[in-house]
Amino acid sequence: MRVEIWSDIACPWCYVGKARFEKALATFPHRDQVEVVHRSFELDPGRAKDDVQPVITMLSRKYGLSEEQARAGEDNLGAQAAAEGLAYRTRGRDHGNTFDLHRLLHLAKEHGRQDELVQILYRANFAEERSLFTEGDDRLVELAVEAGLDADAVRAVLADPAAYADEVRADEREAAELGANGVPFFVLDRRYGVSGAQPAEVFAQALTQAWGERSPLTLLDQGDADACGPDGCAVPQH
Repeated sequence: MRVEIWSDIACPWCYVGKARFEKALATFPHRDQVEVVHRSFELDPGRAKDDVQPVITMLSRKYGLSEEQARAGEDNLGAQAAAEGLAYRTRGRDHGNTFDLHRLLHLAKEHGRQDELVQILYRANFAEERSLFTEGDDRLVELAVEAGLDADAVRAVLADPAAYADEVRADEREAAELGANGVPFFVLDRRYGVSGAQPAEVFAQALTQAWGERSPLTLLDQGDADACGPDGCAVPQH
C-alpha cells in the first residue's frame, strides 16, 4: 500500500501530523508493506527566495494578530509538538520560500533518501537555532549530505532552477485535483484522503480501511483538524 503525504517544510502542522501518522503506522500490522511518498505543496509559492521574515512577524501580518497573540499561538504549537516528542523552537525562527527544499526532496526520492531528508529539514526548520533560509546553498548541501545525498549532486540541483521544478509543480497540480486545499494531506492507496494533523487513532483507522477496501478516493469524515493552507496556518488559541 502506498501513502502519499502532501506537505511543506514551513508547515508546523505537517511536522506534527507526520509524527502522529508515524505513531499509527508503527502499530499497523502491515507496516512493512506500506510505502510512504512525500509530495510537494508550497504554502507560499509567490514569496521571493530572498524574502525571509521572522515567523512571529509573518504570523502577525498574515492573520492580523498582535505579536502577543502570535507568540501565544507559537507556544501552543510548541506544546502540541512536545506532546508528540518533537522539539519546537517557539521563538527566533524564520519563514521563507521552500521551492528549493521541494526540489531537493525530489532528488532524495530518486536515491531512496526522501524520508530522511524530510525529517532533517523539519528538524532544521523547527528545532535548530540556525536558520534554514538565510545561510544560502551551503546550509542546504550540509543537510542533504546528512540525509545521505551526494554533495556535488545537491549543488548541481541548486545551481539549476529548472531541476525538478516540473516535478514540484506536478505534485501541486495533483494536490488540487485531489481536492487538497491545505496540508498535511494524506492519500492512502488512492482510496482515502485524510486532511490535517489528525490524532494517531484517526490515521490508524484510515490505514485499516484503506488496506481492507478498494474504492475511489473518499475524504474521510474526521472532523476539524489543524492544517496549513495558501492563506496560512491555523493559529491555535487554546
